[in-house]
Amino acid sequence: MDLNTIWFILVGVLLTGYAVLDGFDLGTGALILFVKDDTDRRIFLNAIGPVWNGNEVWLVTGGGALFAAFPNVYATVFSGFYDAFMLLLAALIFRAAAIEFRGQYPGARWRAMWDTVFAVASVSGALLIGVAIGNLVWGIPLDPHHEFRGDFFTLLKPYTLLVALTGLALFAMHANLYLLLKTEGALQRRLAGWTKRTIPAYLVLFALMNAATVIARPMVRDALQSRLPLIGAIFIVSVAITFNIVRLVQRARYGLAFISSAGSIVTLMMLFGAAIYPNLVFSWPEPANSLNIVNGASTQPSLKFMFIVAIIGVPIVLAYTASIYYVFRGKVTLTDHSY
Repeated sequence: MDLNTIWFILVGVLLTGYAVLDGFDLGTGALILFVKDDTDRRIFLNAIGPVWNGNEVWLVTGGGALFAAFPNVYATVFSGFYDAFMLLLAALIFRAAAIEFRGQYPGARWRAMWDTVFAVASVSGALLIGVAIGNLVWGIPLDPHHEFRGDFFTLLKPYTLLVALTGLALFAMHANLYLLLKTEGALQRRLAGWTKRTIPAYLVLFALMNAATVIARPMVRDALQSRLPLIGAIFIVSVAITFNIVRLVQRARYGLAFISSAGSIVTLMMLFGAAIYPNLVFSWPEPANSLNIVNGASTQPSLKFMFIVAIIGVPIVLAYTASIYYVFRGKVTLTDHSY
């Protein structure tokens, strides 16, 4: 395996880590407005409170790895998706502000306003991430110099919106299962009932998205033909893991259900990587202008040096993440210092 492929996998691992960890943060925002009681909303916020900002480290690390390993891809994506990324940044900022500000004043309207901001920012962030991923699969118009030829509305196609909705449903399911781990009593029983909606919603959208991808994207059909055993195996595992969540919830094995949900995200990202490899930014309707792991990469000495840095740095991020989750394990208990 060459360094270009290794870095393709490594960037994918970092972005997958972000999707798994920040996914339930974003999904919590999508679910919070379905809870009317202020105490229950506080439990939701304090379930993610100790970890949400640490989860976003994975996004920063993934972006840094993309810049170091594939600078041409970084330049094309961040310039082409500039408007979308600015909206995503605004959503992340307002989400953080909403978490911090809602508890600064006891008024019901004040808290309801910031809860709405948190929900809108979280849903917007999830949808924008899905739009970006959908466009990488569908393809974007690039000229021979790999510069994006379009605007924000160029990115909004029926297919990319379907991918965005699928991602939102996945994050909502993931958050539903995470909150089951962090709650107890009547709220936990209510959340267990919600899985009868969040899991089927994701499965339906997942099926529609995969059907649309295979039918509409010749690049993916080519990948299926050349890597059918691998992609087929990942797809079967993904569906089996997700269906297994229902059985685990019925048996009140919420920890394993959450792990299975994380597995659903991992396998979905694996399907995405297997479908686009060796491309990173697919050009449509001019495939010859695509950026791949060769023409979008840094020099071999740079990739080698950064690989050494990654060997040192990634375990540190993993250790930090594991330690935070270990310290803040267990059920949420509200105190005077809670959000």
